[in-house]
Amino acid sequence: MNCLVARCQLSTSTVTLPAPSLEGEEKIYPEKIHKIVDDISRLTLLEISDLNDLLKKRLKITETPVMQMGTAIAASPKVQEEEEVAEVKQEKTSFTVRILKFQDDKKVALIKEVKNLVSGMNLVQAKKFVESVPSIIKSDISKDEAEKLKASLTAVGASVEIE
Repeated sequence: MNCLVARCQLSTSTVTLPAPSLEGEEKIYPEKIHKIVDDISRLTLLEISDLNDLLKKRLKITETPVMQMGTAIAASPKVQEEEEVAEVKQEKTSFTVRILKFQDDKKVALIKEVKNLVSGMNLVQAKKFVESVPSIIKSDISKDEAEKLKASLTAVGASVEIE
């Protein structure tokens, strides 16, 4: 190996930490990171959502839009107007479908529909998902798929929003 390696003593085991990875060399991750990734990969969709919320609270992460690279910090008003017009002209290609609320008397039908629409979701997970609305059911989907999803959910008593 051509890179420098640092050794750290952690409790009873020794972990090898590589120097910054050079091109063409595979980065070696600590066992602690592998364990976290393994644990997260076993979580359900709802558990991942809960994990996300808890991390945002614990780490005090606010949802603020990220500024794109290359955007001028102190652009003139004329440049800003031109950019806004250009953004409006670009057609949105990725959509998110969110269930806002549902009719209480159609809860069972909505649970079954959610179970059928989300691959890998069982009945218990679908029930928990429906009970936790408002929630995003699918994101980064095409407009046609979003419209079909909205129609099927609206048919079983859900109030749905496409973003």
